[in-house]
Amino acid sequence: MSTSMPFPKPEVTLSLTLSPGPTPLEALKPEERGIRLIQLLLSCAKHTSSGNLHRADECLRQILLLASISGDSMQRLSARFASALAIRLVKRWPGLHKALNYTQLPKQEFDQAKPLFGQAFPYLGFSYAIISHVLIRAMVGERVIHLVDLGSRDENLWIQLLRSLSCLPDGPPHLKVTCLNSNKAILEKLGPRLVKEAEALDMPFQFNPLNISLRDLTLDMLKVRPGEALAFISILNLHTLLAEDDRVDAHFGDNKNINGIKDSKQMCRFLTMIRSVSPKLLLLVEQEADHNLNRLVDRFVEGLHYYSAVFDSIDAKFGAMSSGERLVLEEMFGKEIENIVACEGLEREERHERYGRWLVRFGQGGFKPVRIWYDSIENAKQMVEACGRDGYKIVNEKASLMICWHDRPLYAVSAWTC
Repeated sequence: MSTSMPFPKPEVTLSLTLSPGPTPLEALKPEERGIRLIQLLLSCAKHTSSGNLHRADECLRQILLLASISGDSMQRLSARFASALAIRLVKRWPGLHKALNYTQLPKQEFDQAKPLFGQAFPYLGFSYAIISHVLIRAMVGERVIHLVDLGSRDENLWIQLLRSLSCLPDGPPHLKVTCLNSNKAILEKLGPRLVKEAEALDMPFQFNPLNISLRDLTLDMLKVRPGEALAFISILNLHTLLAEDDRVDAHFGDNKNINGIKDSKQMCRFLTMIRSVSPKLLLLVEQEADHNLNRLVDRFVEGLHYYSAVFDSIDAKFGAMSSGERLVLEEMFGKEIENIVACEGLEREERHERYGRWLVRFGQGGFKPVRIWYDSIENAKQMVEACGRDGYKIVNEKASLMICWHDRPLYAVSAWTC
């Protein structure tokens, strides 16, 4: 079944396990089951938000009679959201939350999930092709190019960029790549791979690894030199800078709302820092969703709508058969859902925003959008056709390109300049 949406103490251990016995709920047809699951999830989110623990617990009992991580896409999605709600409830008792051993993949397997996502779905491939075309057009005639990767860590992006830059009309430029990542092992693997590729292309090359998080980046770390044509690339990462201690800001009235968009001190500082070095481009890929909302119920509804399309596309790729690859991917998305639903304040980093909100933020930071060239759009559309997969679309909207599953935009690619 498609998951697209029609738009005193809880007994924790019972809520976190499936009931073994059959019930009338289990006899529902798939369509009826999907509708019932949506109703129960929304009710549970409302009770969780209002602190009505008994009613939230009862909703979880009913949800987990219908949900399953090995069922259809709606059942699997519901299991992830139910788990996130249960974790949020248990967090009311910090000691209990810390003591419980939630089932999750080891960290190294999550590291495998990102490359698997790129291999299984064309979303990142489309984004990389668009980024490559925009960069090549912008860098024609430049002899020293400095590209800063704000955490993507994907060698597929960089190999493609190196090969494209080596074909510039004036020959390969001197290329410097600065790459941020908090995982040192990823940098140690990426650096030699890019050096080897640059040598094969006879391209002068420097690799500057920064083993830090995006929040810790300072201007001096970038080692920007006069005469460099500078560009920044952020793939599904910039939204982490929007994490703020919302409750403290709300209490002291520090978090201003401009055009309905929450002020973010960290983002403002970052954009000011980037603008001070006058980059030719800042290329951004972000989830096209509003998960940076204060009210739990609001972002729960938005999350359910967004991830239903994601899980539908997973089903289209892997079919009804369960597989280890599908489980790894859904665990990765499950951790995103958990962060959106169960976390608050600085801990809640999955604060995805739609392109319209980025348009306001970047405008306030002194940036303006760069209209993506026609041939880049046409090239991306040819890639969609070459994929041979029904359901994927690329739509041009307000100087950005929306990568869609059917009619639901999932990722937005945009370019910015000072």
